[in-house]
Amino acid sequence: MLENLSFLFIEDDEIEVLKFKKSLKKLGFTHRILEAKNGEEALDILRKKQELPNVILLDLNMPKMNGLEFLKELKEDSHLRYIPAIIVTTSNNHQDMLESYKLGIAGYIIKPLRYEDYIKKIQRVVDYWMVNEVIEF
Repeated sequence: MLENLSFLFIEDDEIEVLKFKKSLKKLGFTHRILEAKNGEEALDILRKKQELPNVILLDLNMPKMNGLEFLKELKEDSHLRYIPAIIVTTSNNHQDMLESYKLGIAGYIIKPLRYEDYIKKIQRVVDYWMVNEVIEF
């Protein structure tokens, strides 16, 4: 079990990035956050292998390379495929959810409208991964 996790947060909306960081800070977490604005940028970060995250959180709807396209690339990589990926999105589309799970995600979270509900979900996600044994690269 790790005291401090490393997250790769893949999100093109700067407000969502700030909301995620603010939520972690409000909850008292000091986990490391790597950021990418789309799937292409995230793959560049991961393939450099300078610092691999313990967990990936990503949106589905992004420019250049969306979340599903990113997941396909991630899961085809023999080294990176073991990093747990969790979708954090506004899409409650059943097909998006089904396709995401087919690609091997570790969870699918629909962003709630209320900030307080968002914080609760983020806390549950972080708490869950803090008690799990994660692969350290």
